[in-house]
Amino acid sequence: MTDAFTLRPGLQKLTEAEPDLSPRPASASATVITQLMEIEHANNAGYVHGGTIMRLVDGAAGIAAMKHARRRVVTATMDEMSFLAPVFIGDLVTAKAMVNDVHRSSMEVGVRVDVEKIPTGERRHVASAHLVFVGLDAQGKPTPVAPVIAETDQERRRQAQARVRREQRLLRKAALAQAGLEGGTGPAPAG
Repeated sequence: MTDAFTLRPGLQKLTEAEPDLSPRPASASATVITQLMEIEHANNAGYVHGGTIMRLVDGAAGIAAMKHARRRVVTATMDEMSFLAPVFIGDLVTAKAMVNDVHRSSMEVGVRVDVEKIPTGERRHVASAHLVFVGLDAQGKPTPVAPVIAETDQERRRQAQARVRREQRLLRKAALAQAGLEGGTGPAPAG
């Protein structure tokens, strides 16, 4: 899980004051991270590891969630991660993130990953993801975050889709609880 404020200890002080919970536009959380893919990001065939892309996605989403919540946040769930095309050494990767919807203490953040081939300028969409973050108080407990305002048609569409995904997560959780599996969703123990 990403604990965004542990990256810079000085930011820890931001959690001491009660944040402003007035609604904020989705656009205020917009975050862009760009990184050139180098040898250490790839395997022997020159393909960038999926985990490298996932780390960029989690970082961009964490910053977007922090910008919206104005407090410490943690990754709760990576709801979806779709890899659409490979990424290679030398590709310039851009992860764009924005808060799609907010519930009491949780926020869904959408991330789009594109690459640019620097020599040719060719650009392509290579991955998409939806992550859920939770705002934390000074004691590390979930705490309310400000509502999000979807201002554009695209933001309203993303918000509506986020609400469907949330309903699906809640239905899945209830179905697992009913099946007696509420203790965890990981693989069954061996033996």
